[in-house]
Amino acid sequence: MENKTVIFSALFLIWLTLVNGSPASLEVGKLPKATNVSWTSYNFKTILTWGPKPVNYTYTVEFSRFGRDKQRNPHCIRSSETECDLTNELELKGVYSADVLSESLQGSSDYVEAPYTRSNNFCPYNDTIIGRPEFNLKVNGNKKIVLIIQDPITALHKDGRSLNIRDIFKKNLKYKIAYNKAGSTGKKILPVDESKAEFNSLDEDQSYCFSVAAYIPSRKGDKMVGEWSLPKCSPQEHKSLIEEYGLAVIGGAALIILAFVIAVIVLIVVCCKRARRQTSMVKETIV
Repeated sequence: MENKTVIFSALFLIWLTLVNGSPASLEVGKLPKATNVSWTSYNFKTILTWGPKPVNYTYTVEFSRFGRDKQRNPHCIRSSETECDLTNELELKGVYSADVLSESLQGSSDYVEAPYTRSNNFCPYNDTIIGRPEFNLKVNGNKKIVLIIQDPITALHKDGRSLNIRDIFKKNLKYKIAYNKAGSTGKKILPVDESKAEFNSLDEDQSYCFSVAAYIPSRKGDKMVGEWSLPKCSPQEHKSLIEEYGLAVIGGAALIILAFVIAVIVLIVVCCKRARRQTSMVKETIV
């Protein structure tokens, strides 16, 4: 009798397992998957983000370059955070995807795959946002405006120093310069190959405003141009009268003014003489 009871109990447990799954698989199956898995990368500082904040479970991040084995960052294993810094894990021109796994606090069974959400593909070289550059304005000895652009610093390092975007993109890095007369809305765009540009055809007596953005021709779409810098304007040159109008114009104007003054004086003298004559004639008539 006891043997039948044991056999019946064992068969009942097997049936429950087949119908409802094992405890391990049931526990894993209930875990919520990560949502909104996305890459955020600014000047090569690259972070994988997702949600929601875990409660009674953890996240593990696995990432891989296309065609290679999966890897893990030690700081992103069984973590309660919703982001993972992969800046130093990725090769510049590699194409990567990442899985965010949801795992129970006790760990998942070796026989059950944890629920996960996969990110879109990401390539640091092509996809990171290039931040706004700084630049200086100066006027050279020929009164021409010169822009000197500072290549933005990145989050990458080599031989103990921070790399700038020129170190990474080399000859593939160019800049776009937008400029216009101060107060005008019409802008012109000038692409330049170097981090320095000289403007030779601008009006010397005008103030011009400039903005600069990194330009990567090998990229596609809106990722070709980085963030635009804040605008800077050149000072407006104040010329002397001689520089503004020329000596001949000023001399001619002076002669005109002098002739006008002389004409007024002559007219006053003539009028005074006429008044005196009329006064004398009136007196003689009375006498």
